[in-house]
Amino acid sequence: MILGSICIRGGSKGVPKKNIKMLNGHPLLHYTIDCAKHSSLLDDLVISSDDDAMLAIAQQLGAEKIIKRPDYLASDTASKWDVFIHLVEEYEASTGKTVDYLVDLDVTVPLRKPEHIEGAIQMMLDNDTDVVITGYEPERNPYFNMMELTDGKYATMVKKSEKPIVRRQDAPAVFSLTPAVYVVKKEALYQFKHWSEARCMIYEIPRQNAVDIDTEFDFKLVEFLMQNTNKNE
Repeated sequence: MILGSICIRGGSKGVPKKNIKMLNGHPLLHYTIDCAKHSSLLDDLVISSDDDAMLAIAQQLGAEKIIKRPDYLASDTASKWDVFIHLVEEYEASTGKTVDYLVDLDVTVPLRKPEHIEGAIQMMLDNDTDVVITGYEPERNPYFNMMELTDGKYATMVKKSEKPIVRRQDAPAVFSLTPAVYVVKKEALYQFKHWSEARCMIYEIPRQNAVDIDTEFDFKLVEFLMQNTNKNE
C-alpha cells in the first residue's frame, strides 16, 4: 500500500508554530491535508507530531489517523529518516496493514498540487529506484555561477568542468530540492541511514509550486502568491 504522511512538530524556530499559523484564512496544515485527500494514488494518510494541539487541529481539518511522536524524535537534531521508521512501524502495528511506499508531504510547501504527488508516486512505480524527491530548476548553477572558499580567502567554482562554461545554458542540469513530495520505498528505510545513500530520482515541479516556508518572508511570499492567483482565477 501507499501511505501518505505529514510530519509536524511544535518547535519551529524560523516561524514559531508555523504549521498551524493562519495563511490566507486557513491553518498552514490545512493545505497539505487537503492536497493529500485529492490525490487518487494515496491509500491512506497519517499525521505524526509531538504536539497534542497540532494533532487535535489535524483531526479538526479531516485527518483520521494520528501518531504521537516521542520527544526524542522531535528535537532539532532528530533525523526525519528515524521519524519515518517510527511512523511506518506505528501505523502497521495499529492497522495490521503493510506499507510498501511512504509518501511524505511537508507542510511548509502549501502550493504543491495533487498532480505533483501523483507524478512523483508514478515515477517511483515506473522505475527501479529507492527514493523520488521533488525538485526544480534553480536560479544558480554550481558549474556556472556558484563559488566556494578553498582556504578561507580565495574562491573557486563549486563544480569545475574540463572547459570553463561561459553560458548557463551549457551547464549540466542541476536541481534545487523541495520537500513538496518525498516518496521512499519502505525497504530503503532499513537499508540506508540517509536518503542520500539510496538510489534517488528527481520529479521536477514548477518553481512557483515549490516555495518552502522557512522564514516570515517566505510566509508572506506564499500568501501573496495565493492571493494573486485567486484574483486571476
